[in-house]
Amino acid sequence: MPIQTNPQVQTMPDAAPIDIKQILGLIQHDMDTVNELIHARLQSDVVLINQMGHYIINSGGKRLRPILALLSARAFGYQGSEHINLAAIVEFIHTATLLHDDVVDASEMRRGQETANNIWGNEASVLVGDFLYSRSFEMMVELKDMRVMEILAHATNTIAEGEVLQLLNCHDPETTEERYMEVIRSKTAKLFEAATQLGAIISRRPADEERAMATYGMHLGTAFQLIDDVLDYSSSTEEMGKNIGDDLAEGKPTLPLIYTMRHGNTEQARLIRKAIESDGRENIDAVIQAIQSSGAIEYTANIARLEANRASAAIANLKPSQYKDALHALAEFSVSRSY
Repeated sequence: MPIQTNPQVQTMPDAAPIDIKQILGLIQHDMDTVNELIHARLQSDVVLINQMGHYIINSGGKRLRPILALLSARAFGYQGSEHINLAAIVEFIHTATLLHDDVVDASEMRRGQETANNIWGNEASVLVGDFLYSRSFEMMVELKDMRVMEILAHATNTIAEGEVLQLLNCHDPETTEERYMEVIRSKTAKLFEAATQLGAIISRRPADEERAMATYGMHLGTAFQLIDDVLDYSSSTEEMGKNIGDDLAEGKPTLPLIYTMRHGNTEQARLIRKAIESDGRENIDAVIQAIQSSGAIEYTANIARLEANRASAAIANLKPSQYKDALHALAEFSVSRSY
């Protein structure tokens, strides 16, 4: 989907003013059950798997993807227990991607803590990530639902493609906005999409409602990643839980960098291009100043807002409920957060 050069910021649909704590309160019992299941299914006779698995699962993530699976199911009035299993599966897949990402990126910090690869090494991180992937597929099979397995298998494959696309873009200052958006829709948004779509599937909802939830998740995930890109150059290390400019240090041309190269002045474009090509944070202060003065932060935030609005619009026809309100509130949270 092409990027709009001058995105029009729309008003979010009306929803009850719910913050993230209230959202969690709506599904607290479900989340407690999901966390119990996660810890139970992390168990292995191999001590290192237990240590690393519990370390990263307990490292303070937002649990957004399992929250989405739970809210989606509850928005359709689902009363069974499969949403618990699906939420745990989605979190295992996400955790596996984090372990692998940190190895590829040689990351040293995530969520304000040392990364697993920095503590136990790259080999252990890759292999425990593989364990989490395979455990998630064991749990999928137990549900005995081919449609569920189809969605999750496709999502996992798409995420892997996104990772490879991102690798191809690294150190490439010619990366376009369209190429970058393809990466984040594959690498990040796809699991959001799967999580919300699965709530409709296990609720046996018609195709139009399933598509609505999938569309909501895709746009929400895109908005979430774009705000991460904004925060990488406008937040603090303490708020973000990682070093400012980490993406630049890894040679990743994210949207604020792409915009500055295309719309900044000659000196700004030269500075950004050199930083992407050379992996460095040596001139990070100058890079941040260039990004902020070029309007790249505002542009990226506006694109994120547009995506969040599209997410909310996708579920406009769902039956009113506190869970639907919570989904609208998550769309707002995705673009108004500072961490």
